Amino acid sequence: MMREPVELSYAKCLELLSAGGLGRAAVSTPDGPHIVPVNYAVFDESVVFRTSPWSVLGSQPPGALMAFEIDVADHERQIGWSVVARGRAGVVDDPAELASIRAFWDPRPWAAGMRPVYVRLRWRELTGRRIGAGWNHDNELPVRRAL
Repeated sequence: MMREPVELSYAKCLELLSAGGLGRAAVSTPDGPHIVPVNYAVFDESVVFRTSPWSVLGSQPPGALMAFEIDVADHERQIGWSVVARGRAGVVDDPAELASIRAFWDPRPWAAGMRPVYVRLRWRELTGRRIGAGWNHDNELPVRRAL
């Protein structure tokens, strides 16, 4: 049975995205598109993640267009949702802004190695879709943030 996707409200997209955890950042480069998994946090209507200065994400020019996506899928029940943030990104180098991000929720990479560069994607568009029924607050969040 094919199900019709349902558009999610901005508030629902923000709630799902704000759970934090793991997502995928996408950029276009002269070598073609790149999609990179990153640990992230949501801070002041933007996605923040850490990377290395020589990585494809850390070496993007200020104001580079970027997309960021999170999702949850239950293949057995054929249900799922996806949220996409799109906007301009740049390296955070202001000490006060870095301190605020770290105090609120410092995104901690799972991958080994130094990741001292904070990249902030300020979305201009936040959209999402859901397919299937039976979603509730207990089963829809990708992670449970421990405070």
